[in-house]
Amino acid sequence: MSIRELEPDLAGKGLRVGVVQSRFNEDIGEGLRAGCLAELARLGVAEGDITFTTVPGALELPLALQAMAQSGRFDALAALGAVIRGETYHFEIVSNESARGITDVQLNSGIPIANAVLTTENDDQALVRMAQKGAEAAQAAIEMANLLKAVKATGGK
Repeated sequence: MSIRELEPDLAGKGLRVGVVQSRFNEDIGEGLRAGCLAELARLGVAEGDITFTTVPGALELPLALQAMAQSGRFDALAALGAVIRGETYHFEIVSNESARGITDVQLNSGIPIANAVLTTENDDQALVRMAQKGAEAAQAAIEMANLLKAVKATGGK
């Protein structure tokens, strides 16, 4: 028996990546952005192959990502932002609906989306995680874009 195994591939050369950042909790978003863009560069994604934009908040991320996915111009996308718990139920609504929307866009479009929307109890937790989570989003986006290309190349065999 011969099992075909598709190995993780983090080679970003030639891949086109869209990055959408929420402006709410902007300092944390900027940290996520810095981590993500630095890692995309480290993985070989050319600056000219990266498109970056911002939206007002986490609930607007899915629509911007959907527009990018439908454009046919991207191999992968990344969503960046932070939802920090407050004293109201609003935290649960924003974090759950943002995540659901991002997942829906990914599944409906077939374009991988790395979700790096932090959901934390406070600013300090988000500040500690932002650079690493931004880098992890870049890695996930590249790995998934390459995985989908590899699956298509195998032709189901």
